[in-house]
Amino acid sequence: MLPRLLKLPDDQSFFLFGARSTGKSTLIEQQFLPESSLWINLLMPAEEERFARNPDELKALVLALPAAKKHVVIDEVQKIPKLLDVVHDLIEHTDKYFIMTGSSARKLKRGGANLLAGRAFVYHFFPFSFLELGAAFNLDRALRFGSLPKIEFFHNDEERMRFLQAYTQTYLKEEIWSEQFIKKLDPFRRFLEVSAQCNGKIVNFSNVARDVGVDDKTIKEYFAILEDTLIGFFLEPFHHSFRKRLSQKPKFYYFDTGVTRALARLLSLPLMSGTSAYGEVFEHFIILECMKLASYYYPEFRFSYLQTKEDKEIDLVVERPGLPLLLIEIKSAENVTQNSLRTFLQLTEELKPCEAVCFSNDQHPKRFDHVTVIPWCDGIKKFFVPAVY
Repeated sequence: MLPRLLKLPDDQSFFLFGARSTGKSTLIEQQFLPESSLWINLLMPAEEERFARNPDELKALVLALPAAKKHVVIDEVQKIPKLLDVVHDLIEHTDKYFIMTGSSARKLKRGGANLLAGRAFVYHFFPFSFLELGAAFNLDRALRFGSLPKIEFFHNDEERMRFLQAYTQTYLKEEIWSEQFIKKLDPFRRFLEVSAQCNGKIVNFSNVARDVGVDDKTIKEYFAILEDTLIGFFLEPFHHSFRKRLSQKPKFYYFDTGVTRALARLLSLPLMSGTSAYGEVFEHFIILECMKLASYYYPEFRFSYLQTKEDKEIDLVVERPGLPLLLIEIKSAENVTQNSLRTFLQLTEELKPCEAVCFSNDQHPKRFDHVTVIPWCDGIKKFFVPAVY
């Protein structure tokens, strides 16, 4: 198994949240061996029924553990939120550490679940970064099929396509329908396709509602479901005034390029360098890489995008405590010119002091006035990975 970048403590209780199939259980198993820890897998129907019927069963099991067994792993803890009350009591009165994974925060948030009030750290986990794949990384494959761990172990594109199609269908069944987050499946299925086609664009809730055939309120609830089940996130507009920041419309991004293309029914179409479709997926990929690495190494970074009244944009604005604004333009071209950065140069000039960079497919760095063009992999390492990596 390829090593992952996220480092987890062995002397603290913690939550590990991430979408299905990002490798949470595999990561935990590598550090907390089942033979030396108590493992409870709530994805198993018998286990779920057992603890749903009697949450206090957990207390009885933990109190009977030998001193050498210090860790208790509860996989997919959101299945039974009431277990967290028992965990809270056990953290207070025993010397055991609790590792709780989850692919959805919806039941926990909506049910007012006990999130242990700081007694457990919170980590987020994502599909592979290009850094984790190392020499095995392939940009074209990552853009077309995404970076979920299983993608790397299939032998051909047909297998990758079938996996992603099955993944999106399983998500509908297990994460949405079986958990009773929605009452009607067909409109939500249509919403997934429409929202994937709008990935990376400013969200117009009314337009999406019209295309899906439901009202605006329902569409906002659907987007909330995607957020809560860790399938996507909003990128808010940047503004120096926080009040004004909230008055503008966000963009929405899915958590993986392959899942996005599967939902949009685009998997069978090749991505051709130099096309607008390629540029959009490349931008999506770079934003995901920046955000996942910042989550691991710089969790206080805040991400947004900037759009002027004249519809001029900066792809990514990164607020870094104690450092100037980092303004990032993303271009898939292999030869970025000063002319192609004209708008970015103008906008960033007005936001000085700042660091203005362009991540691209160029092979070597360039400098145009105050903007540095950097090969995307080098740029991501420079700004989102500690120097000791």
